[in-house]
Amino acid sequence: MTARVNRKGAARWQAGHPWIFRSDVIEAPEGGPGVVRVIFENRVIGMALWSPASQISLRMLTREETDIDAAFWRQRVAAAVAYRESLSIDATGYRLVHSEADGIPSLVVDRFGDYLVVQILSAGLETQRPAIIAALADLATPRGILARNDVPVRRNEALREEIELLMGEVPHEVEVHELGVRYLAAPWTGQKTGAFLDQRENRVRAGELSTGRALDCFSYHGSFAMHVARRASEVIAVDSSAEALGRARVNAELNGYNNIDMIEANVFDYLREEEAAGSKYDTIVVDPPAFAKRRDSLPQALRAYKEINLRAMRLLEPGGYLCTFSCSHHVTPSLFREMLEAAAADARRPMRWIEARSQSHDHPEIVQIPESTYLKGAVLQAV
Repeated sequence: MTARVNRKGAARWQAGHPWIFRSDVIEAPEGGPGVVRVIFENRVIGMALWSPASQISLRMLTREETDIDAAFWRQRVAAAVAYRESLSIDATGYRLVHSEADGIPSLVVDRFGDYLVVQILSAGLETQRPAIIAALADLATPRGILARNDVPVRRNEALREEIELLMGEVPHEVEVHELGVRYLAAPWTGQKTGAFLDQRENRVRAGELSTGRALDCFSYHGSFAMHVARRASEVIAVDSSAEALGRARVNAELNGYNNIDMIEANVFDYLREEEAAGSKYDTIVVDPPAFAKRRDSLPQALRAYKEINLRAMRLLEPGGYLCTFSCSHHVTPSLFREMLEAAAADARRPMRWIEARSQSHDHPEIVQIPESTYLKGAVLQAV
């Protein structure tokens, strides 16, 4: 099959971004999703995954006209595995394949000990599933592979949302070891693929800085709280989900921590109440869900990010640390910093910028693919 694209689409690929949108396809391939040759002005510019129902119609794979077969996918998977091995990750839970950033567009693979959880997020890639799963099974040697394809983005690809066991067995809970901390991932029912792996280095850093009384906002399963509790005298973990806090309690027991209090509450309300009560903390972690899932929700999201950071800044003891994050792709690093500057101004607290933070190294970022960079953070200190 062949797709013809216009100058804009070809230029995007030439600049290093693998997406070509439907509006830039001037002649669509005949037939359903799969692998296609891409042509611009009668010249082959590469091979791509074709998704006829998606706005992202083409996901480019290579600039050469070549067979996209089992050997091709094995080579791409092998490169991803080798990169993770080069990182010497001191954890049993990490990202094995980070989609476009590993040259395998729309594929996510997370490793939890002996088990893999995959997400196949485009119709074009779905047609390549057998070869990719075979490569993962051979190169990563898992005891089981689970497909967590229960994500709304698959609707844009005319694909079913489903959870499917692809190989072996995968338990409902897997114990993960992360630089001295243990926690339970939930491959079948947890958010994302069962746990948040992109904050691993940030959790460790928050633990290094923690002291005294600490507050973990949007705690979820308590992954930040577990690291912070190693040095803090007391940790308050706040989340609106009773189910998430229940798992956080299990994780605290798993680590033998008795200095973590779980509070079920709306974080915005809790911060306002704590400020009114005159409460103070030595360490605060703010790790909210994505407030800006669409570009048109960005102004409202920035207001929400500003409010929670402003409240957190006011609750800090002098010399205390704020570890704050945003996983909204549309909130760029520059917008994130501008928001923190505005929050500090309104909080009337001088805040020392200690360092910028980003996603874990097993979630690689490609300079020409801004979508591969989504998590940004900062460590601030109250002066």
